Amino acid sequence: MPLLVGLAILAFWLYCLFDAITTPDEETRNLPKLLWVIIVLLLPVAGGVFWLLLGRPSASGVTGTLPPDDDRPVRREVPRGPDDDPDFLKDLERRLRDEE
Repeated sequence: MPLLVGLAILAFWLYCLFDAITTPDEETRNLPKLLWVIIVLLLPVAGGVFWLLLGRPSASGVTGTLPPDDDRPVRREVPRGPDDDPDFLKDLERRLRDEE
């Protein structure tokens, strides 16, 4: 049993170390990449947990921060279906009239 725990810790440490090394510099969060690699190297379990929670790029690829000169909330264009697009509906009405 202790062997399995040791192997799991080793696998976790290697995964975190490899992930920290291969992550591009500009995508790391909170600390410089080199410092994250050192933390993961020196603190195998705690450093790996810190890396995954605080240093690794977020899943969406967005860090959640806005540029310093822009404090407006980010609004994304929500995709609309064809029945919500006024241009599509006008074109559809025109085509239906043309068929009659």
